Amino acid sequence: MSADLSRLRPGLRGEAALVVGDEHTAPRVGSGAVRVLATPVMINLFEGAALAAIEHLLPAGHQSLGTILNVRHIAATPVGMRVVASATVEKVDGRTVYFRVEARDERDLIGDGTHERVVVNVAKFDARVQQKLKK
Repeated sequence: MSADLSRLRPGLRGEAALVVGDEHTAPRVGSGAVRVLATPVMINLFEGAALAAIEHLLPAGHQSLGTILNVRHIAATPVGMRVVASATVEKVDGRTVYFRVEARDERDLIGDGTHERVVVNVAKFDARVQQKLKK
């Protein structure tokens, strides 16, 4: 029996935000030497925005897992500046949810792209993961 995902639909939107601190910079997360917002942190914001858009609508015992990210990081953001990422559902196909994502700081569009997530039954997923340890 598959989960009822009828509440997921195009147009749903979520956001995630942060003020860039030293802990969010490229040198701190190991993705570069310049003290600006690290690309992996921007990606984390995209995933957080996607979760905010749909997670509260999923049936009990289900969650979404990120499977594909295709993003550009096109402008630097200094420490102290606020960043807001948004994710908008573009399409739902079975258990796969397709998002358009973008991030802006107080001045510019800093990143954009697409993101896909798959809805899973947590208990079944965890059982498959545990099987990997037994092999």
